[in-house]
Amino acid sequence: MKHFKTISEFDEAEGFPLPEHPLISLNLLTSASTLGKNMEFACNFYIICFKKVKSGELLYGKTKYDHNTGLMFFTKPNQMLTARGLQYEEKGFVIHLHEDFLMGHPLFTEIKKYNFFDYENHEALHLLPREKEIMWSLYNKMESEYKNNPDEFSKSIILSHLDSMLKYAQRFFKRQFIDRKPLSGLTVTKFNDCLDEYFKKEETEEKGLPTVIYMASQLHLSPKYLSDLLKQETGKTALELIHLYVISEAKNMLVAGGLSISEIAYQLGFENPPYFSRLFKKVVGVSPKEYTNQRLN
Repeated sequence: MKHFKTISEFDEAEGFPLPEHPLISLNLLTSASTLGKNMEFACNFYIICFKKVKSGELLYGKTKYDHNTGLMFFTKPNQMLTARGLQYEEKGFVIHLHEDFLMGHPLFTEIKKYNFFDYENHEALHLLPREKEIMWSLYNKMESEYKNNPDEFSKSIILSHLDSMLKYAQRFFKRQFIDRKPLSGLTVTKFNDCLDEYFKKEETEEKGLPTVIYMASQLHLSPKYLSDLLKQETGKTALELIHLYVISEAKNMLVAGGLSISEIAYQLGFENPPYFSRLFKKVVGVSPKEYTNQRLN
């Protein structure tokens, strides 16, 4: 695997001109552009890219990139990608951004809060025509500032446009979740079915509670994308839904009787009963013992 430590190194390998600044580059992609023929690589910087692919493929891990429509994807430093003879159907753009360029600016912290940098590429942002116009407008403003007589204000202006681009991306991802509500509804059903199957196997005492990472892997989604999708559909994150499911099982076991609170905790996959009791009280409002007493009275 090729690991690109600098933006200059990566841009040179891909046939782009050397960047105007060592910590950021902005380049247009045309129908004549190609990227990484049969190359597996990672970079020490962020990549923000908008393109529509004509041929070839891009993989995140072993997951094929969905390029049926014009879209954007976002990767953070050290994520592994595999490119195979990519050719573009229409004009696009790519921004390479080193974290050091953000130092002293609020984006240094803010960029880490955008979950879509952890989405896999098949979970990329599909843009509507009016959304494409907005992204292109912001890119063109950044490019103009980047290439035309940079001065002491240029960095701040570029980052203000980048900040807007990321905020719009967040908005458009939310729109995408809403547009795909039937799909997300199906995801919620699959999520619950997966939980049912996990507990039916009665392996929780050995394997513990199901994790968000485990659930995401079963549904072929990245953990953060799964949580964001479920949050949009149900108002709850993946972890919150796991906890609600487990506490529901616990309530049923408490009412059925025959097991102590500690036995129930271990059977459900908790490592220690006090944690189970704290979570139960947080969700239900009363402790397991108080809940049992209420049901008996």
